[in-house]
Amino acid sequence: MTDRLRRYVPVLDWGRRYTTDALQNDLMAAVIVTIMLIPQSLAYAMLAGLPPEAGLYASILPIVLYAIFGTSRVLAVGPVAVVSLMTAAAVGQVAEQGTIGYGVAALTLAVMSGVILLAMGLLKLGFLANFLSHPVIAGFITAAGILIAASQLKHILGVSGSGHTLPEMLWSLGSHLGEVNAITLVIGVSATGFLFWVRKGLKPLALGWGLPPRLADIVQKAGPVAAVAVSTLAVWGLGLSERGVAIVGAVPQSLPPLTMPAVNLDLLVTLFVPALLISVIGFVESISVAQTLAAKKRQRIDPNQELIGLGAANIGAGFTGGYPVTGGFARSVVNYDAGAETPAAGAFTAVGLLVAALALTPLIYFLPIATLAATIMVAVLSLVDFSILKTAWTYSKADFAAVVATIMITLGLGVETGVSAGVILSILLHLYKTSKPHVAEVGLVPGSQHFRNIHRHTVETDPAIVAIRIDESLYFPNARFLEDYVLDRVGTGGPIRHVVLMCSAVNVIDFSALEALEALNLRLKDMGISLHLSEVKGPVTDRLKKTHFLQHLSGRVFLSQYDAWVALSGRPLPEPAAK
Repeated sequence: MTDRLRRYVPVLDWGRRYTTDALQNDLMAAVIVTIMLIPQSLAYAMLAGLPPEAGLYASILPIVLYAIFGTSRVLAVGPVAVVSLMTAAAVGQVAEQGTIGYGVAALTLAVMSGVILLAMGLLKLGFLANFLSHPVIAGFITAAGILIAASQLKHILGVSGSGHTLPEMLWSLGSHLGEVNAITLVIGVSATGFLFWVRKGLKPLALGWGLPPRLADIVQKAGPVAAVAVSTLAVWGLGLSERGVAIVGAVPQSLPPLTMPAVNLDLLVTLFVPALLISVIGFVESISVAQTLAAKKRQRIDPNQELIGLGAANIGAGFTGGYPVTGGFARSVVNYDAGAETPAAGAFTAVGLLVAALALTPLIYFLPIATLAATIMVAVLSLVDFSILKTAWTYSKADFAAVVATIMITLGLGVETGVSAGVILSILLHLYKTSKPHVAEVGLVPGSQHFRNIHRHTVETDPAIVAIRIDESLYFPNARFLEDYVLDRVGTGGPIRHVVLMCSAVNVIDFSALEALEALNLRLKDMGISLHLSEVKGPVTDRLKKTHFLQHLSGRVFLSQYDAWVALSGRPLPEPAAK
C-alpha cells in the first residue's frame, strides 16, 4: 500500500531524502525562476485575454500541486504561450473578452482540461501522445509562434486589432495603421530590442564585469524585470498614459481567490473539444521537456503519473482564478540550469509569486501593455523553427508535406483547427507509411546462416523458393499489400514450389491480416505452392494458435529462416568445424 501511495504521490518518495544541499539549490533556482515568471505570467495572461493577475494565480497553486504529484525534478508548471493562445481562441467562442463570463469560461476550461488529464493518467493513456508525430508538432508550434507574435503587433503599434488567424490579424492591422501611437511604438520596439539583446548579450557583459557565473545568470534572467521597471517608471514619470499609452491599470493585491467553474451543460459541451486539444498539446509539450531534462541527470519520468500531476495542476488553477497550464520549456530549462534538485524548487517559486501577488501588484499599475507584448514576442519567436522544413524535405517528402500542411492550416484557420488537423495528419501519416511496409526478397549469405536482400547483397538463392522478409507488423492497412506482393512475385513464373514469409520483424498480426494470410494460403495452394512461416515471435504464434490458420497452413512454421532453407532446398547442414 505504501509503495502504491508513493507511486501516485511522488513527494512521499523524494521528500524522505531531502537534504540541506538540495534545499539551498532549490531556493537559488526558485529565486531565478520567480524573477523570470513575474513579467512572463502577466504577459501570458494578457495573451489569453485575461486580467494580468490571472497569470500570477495560475502560477501559484498549480506549481505546488505538480510538486506533489509530478515525477519531474525540474519541470516548471504554469502559463505557456501556446496554451494561452489556445485558451483565448476557445473561450472567445463562448464569451466576450473582459466580461465575467469570459473569466468563468477560462476557469471551466482549466478544470475540464485537468479532469481529462487526470482520467488519462489513471487509465494509463500516456501513450496516446505518440499519435502526434514530431514533424507535425514542430509545424504546429512554429505556426503558433507566428500567430502569437502577430497577435502582439497591435499592442506594439498601439492600435486596435482582432482575428484568430494570420490573414485576419494582418488585415485588421493594415486597416488601423493610420492610428499608430508613436510613443507606444517607441516603447514596444525599444523593449523588444532590449529583450533580444538580453538573451545573448547581457550575460557575457556581466561576466566581463567580473560577476561570478551564478550571479551573471541571475542578472540575465532579471533582464525582463528591468524592462518592466524602466518602462513603468517612464510611463509614470512622463505621464504617458495620458498620451494614449495603454497600461495594465489596477491589479488586485490579494491571495489567489477561491473560484468556481461553471456547471452549464451547453458550455461544457462547447468547451470539451478545446479542452481535449489543450490537454493533449500541453501534455506533449510538458512530457517532451521533462524527458529531455531528466535524461541529462539519468532520472526517470513516468508519463502516466505526469498526466496526473498536470491534471491536478489544472484543476488547482481552475479553482484559484487561473486558466489552463502545463510545463513550460523556457522556465523549465532555467530551473534546470539554476540548479534545481527537486520539485520543491517549484513550491518555493510559488511562495515567491505569492509574495508578488500580495505586495508588488500596485507597482505595475503604469506598466505599458507594449512591454508585456514585447515579452511575449521575444519568448515565442524562439519557438519558430523553419529548419524543420529543410530537414523534413531531405529526409521524407511525406513528413515535409505534413509539416507544411499543419503550418498552413494553423496560420490560415486558427490554432484549434491546426492542432486537430495535426492529430489527423499524424494518424494518416502513420497509416500511409505502414500501408506499404518494406518487404525484401532474401537469400543466404555464403558461408553463414544469415539472410539478406537479394538486391543489396551477393547471396545464394534457390529457384524453387521465394523467401520474403516482412519489416512491419501486419494489420488492416497493409494486409492486402502483402498478399498482392506475394502473388505478383510468384506470378512471374519459374519452378516456384515454396514461399517463406520471414516474420522476424512482425510484432502483431491483426484479424484483417489473418484473413489476408488465409486467402494467400488458399491461392498459393491452388497454384501448387506451399506457404511457410519462419522466425515467428512467441506472442504472435500464441495468437495464431487460437485460430485454425496453422492447421490449414499448406507449409510449415520454422524456428529460423536457415532451418527453412535447409529443409526446403534439400541441402545438407554444413559439417561442424573441427576442434
